[in-house]
Amino acid sequence: MPKFETRHPVPHTARQMFDLVADVEKYPEFLPLCDALKVRARVPHGSTGEVLTCAMDVGYGPIRERFTSRVTLDPDALHIHSTYIDGPFKRMDNTWQFVDLGAGRSEVVFFIDYEFKSMMLQMLMGSMFDIAFRRFTAAFEERARKVYGVG
Repeated sequence: MPKFETRHPVPHTARQMFDLVADVEKYPEFLPLCDALKVRARVPHGSTGEVLTCAMDVGYGPIRERFTSRVTLDPDALHIHSTYIDGPFKRMDNTWQFVDLGAGRSEVVFFIDYEFKSMMLQMLMGSMFDIAFRRFTAAFEERARKVYGVG
């Protein structure tokens, strides 16, 4: 079913990009399709990480959906993993990995694998989600420029 992966160099450190993506409460301010996001729970994970339970409202035109996911933040490994709990998907799994390239630059690796429960919703939302995922990297890069400067 639908999968999307991108690797993209950015003029910011891996830690800066990890912190930016880990700040999930800010997503409604800049992320395509994200109308609202609420962190329902935060649980410590390992020595420095956290596991968040997040509810995200997404929308496009008249279509509105809410889904819940478990987001594992691992700042030591510069890795974020999100697994699906509840909502319109049959399954959804996504990861972020941040790799330092030196000289204040890094590579952002984003992967998502998902499938809607309903074939009708897949047909309605599938192509729009593909477009949105392609915009995610640009949205996070623009957010990084605003937060950290041009780089």
